[in-house]
Amino acid sequence: MDLIYTSEQIFTAVVTALVIALLYKAFKILREYERGVIFLLGRFYRVKGPGLIIIIPFIQQMVRVDLRTVVMDVPSQDVISRDNVSVRVNAVIYFRVIDPQKAIINVEDYLQATSQLAQTTLRSVLGQHELDEMLANREMLNSDIQEILDTRSDGWGIKVSNVEIKHVDLNESMIRAIAKQAEAERTRRAKVIHASGEMEASGKLVEAAEKLAVEPNAILLRYLQTLTEIASEKNSTILFPLPSDLLSGLFSDKRQDKDK
Repeated sequence: MDLIYTSEQIFTAVVTALVIALLYKAFKILREYERGVIFLLGRFYRVKGPGLIIIIPFIQQMVRVDLRTVVMDVPSQDVISRDNVSVRVNAVIYFRVIDPQKAIINVEDYLQATSQLAQTTLRSVLGQHELDEMLANREMLNSDIQEILDTRSDGWGIKVSNVEIKHVDLNESMIRAIAKQAEAERTRRAKVIHASGEMEASGKLVEAAEKLAVEPNAILLRYLQTLTEIASEKNSTILFPLPSDLLSGLFSDKRQDKDK
């Protein structure tokens, strides 16, 4: 009797363990940001969650899907720009799953697929622009890449919300060439500004000459003013030109005195 009683206990324990295992398989808890894609005998059944859900063990299977935004770093890519400049560019993309059914059924691994799509799109889009556009128009490039990724990943249930180009790395020779170009551009601007200033100054000088020509004695006042400014500097020797009209007038006065 003791042997039979022991066998019954073992059977009861085994059945209890099986029931507990079935209950563990049947009851699932999904967090607020999770969804469960349910398959019934291998065929898609429905999407459940969040909270407590019940599935039939061995008949139904569940795949968890995280709906939170994923921040993915795109590895550095070697890009040849449209003006044949080799650069290395890396970026970061922000995306999330908006349709768990498509994310599980339409693509094998939506994370890997999105990463590869981002790398190829980054190379193809940047290859259509020149280096100056990559450096100056990043917002436009980010928008173009984000739009392309969002359109192509729509069939996977993925929503790409943002793309940011982080670094555009150049080799040393290209950095020196860009520095020379910037220096030449600044020199050109300085020459243009200087020439513009000379043109404005010449116009003002013409106006001043016209006004001085109307009243010849005005030039004498300018000479006296200039002499005053030079004297304030306390120079030891001052060479100051005199108008020939003043000298001729002085000489004419002396001749008249001698004639008398």
